[in-house]
Amino acid sequence: MLKRRSPSGAEVRLFNTSTLNFSTPMPDTPYFKGRGAQINTPNPYHKLVYDSAPIPAEEWEESLQLATEYIPVHPKTILNKVESEDVGMGFSLNPYQGCEHGCIYCYARNTHTYWGYSAGVDFEQKILVKKDVPRLLTEAIKKPAWKAVPIMLAGNTDCYQPAEREFKITRQILEVLWKYRHPVGMITKNSLVLRDLDLLKQLASENLVHVCLSITTLDEGLRQVLEPRTASVKSRFKTLKTLADNNIPVMAMLAPIIPGLNDHELLPMAERAAEMGAGAIGYQIVRLNGDIGPIFEDWIHKALPDRAERVLNRIRDCHGGQLNDSRPGLRMSGDGKIADIIAQQYQLAKKLYFKDKKLPAYNLELHEQYKNGQLSLF
Repeated sequence: MLKRRSPSGAEVRLFNTSTLNFSTPMPDTPYFKGRGAQINTPNPYHKLVYDSAPIPAEEWEESLQLATEYIPVHPKTILNKVESEDVGMGFSLNPYQGCEHGCIYCYARNTHTYWGYSAGVDFEQKILVKKDVPRLLTEAIKKPAWKAVPIMLAGNTDCYQPAEREFKITRQILEVLWKYRHPVGMITKNSLVLRDLDLLKQLASENLVHVCLSITTLDEGLRQVLEPRTASVKSRFKTLKTLADNNIPVMAMLAPIIPGLNDHELLPMAERAAEMGAGAIGYQIVRLNGDIGPIFEDWIHKALPDRAERVLNRIRDCHGGQLNDSRPGLRMSGDGKIADIIAQQYQLAKKLYFKDKKLPAYNLELHEQYKNGQLSLF
């Protein structure tokens, strides 16, 4: 990392990585290292909105480098039925709302406004903690009418984000699911998942779990600015290998693919994932719905100014000229020439590295026998 001072006195950081070589200095507006979002966008549900005036350079660090705040909340229900035809899951469960990982592209940012916060910096700093989840989950899956279907941890924010080290809610959830032999899928980009290897091995022994590692890039320099508080590239692949070596069904989600930033890495990422033991891969093209659009635009003009417009225009090319996309069947994969090339690369990756691989089917029958907490005698 190289640093210099601008004429205004603000520190300007120069990034230089071996793969991307993006060494053009950022604008005089300071780039806040360690967080993804650089702004708080107005909450559409507030009558009073955030001041949009720039924060003076001398106040920038004081204003934005705040400690993460954990806020307890008490929802009455915690299983969310997934209605989207583009998402292959029945129910999702999120022990946390907001995510300290700070992934700049995260679609979950928009949900933070429902709780009264901004989708920008607030999303990374104000983490809502649902301590009642294990109890509520137990009550839900013990109901006579409940039929086992894989529950996804977590469809919104990462269940192994840094808050999990302190609160251990995800581990308690796995304990409940193992007790009642209920199937679960997990997606994360944090190596903390290995803390629960004992429970994952138990669940895998009965075909009750799939783990998905989200992998965005092979370039650690890009990872640090794109998703600043996630596990490193090296750690993520090591985690994938450890899971596979312990016979836990694991796939790699190569997402989001951001044309102009990481689309050239799709095949190398797939090859590396196969070498580490992944049993399947998936991909999605980035889409910047709602507040994510202005947050991402602000970020890329500060973090990667030399390629900002090129990347934004390529994203638009994949979504009918827009940064956002809500078209069923197209919003995840996009359309147009660039999206077609990415889709072709994905199909080639599957053919080259995952031709005869697939994850085992979930066991959906066992839960009924354990619904009362123990194997039925009948």
